[in-house]
Amino acid sequence: MDADFADFVRRRGDHHLRTAVLLTGDWHTAEDLVQSCLGKLYQVWQRLDTSSEPDAYLRRILVNTYRSWWRARWRREIPRAELPELPGPGDLGDARAVAEDVRNALAKLPVRQRTALVLRFFADLPEAEVADLMGCSAGTVKSHTHRGLQAMRRLISPETVVNRTEEEGSGIR
Repeated sequence: MDADFADFVRRRGDHHLRTAVLLTGDWHTAEDLVQSCLGKLYQVWQRLDTSSEPDAYLRRILVNTYRSWWRARWRREIPRAELPELPGPGDLGDARAVAEDVRNALAKLPVRQRTALVLRFFADLPEAEVADLMGCSAGTVKSHTHRGLQAMRRLISPETVVNRTEEEGSGIR
């Protein structure tokens, strides 16, 4: 295996897995997505200019592959003999509970809104780059982002502190 590729996966794999979890809303689907995308990336690794970070290339593969899975209505049910017990509100630390609330709210959004929010705020990409990745205009990204944030505000309880800084107070921005 190419040492540069293995080093890239060790350094940046977890970041791209977290991005995929937010895109898909499901940990197992995200693992499948990242594994599939890393396979595609490895096939072209020798042709890439790896002197600059290949994060953008992998991010594009993630979005396009997920979009093609979604278009094909790629869904998988996970059969279970017993339903898992859900933790009570006091079972998790506050940070984990907030993170779970945010992930659950993201999972309820339409795919395009979720993709726009994840790429804009988690991956911290500019609107133009998100538009390029999503295959739409910057105005469409703005619309999806605006509608997604409105939906997130409705889905997450006002008592839940999502972002807090001393200057800004708290709440969802």
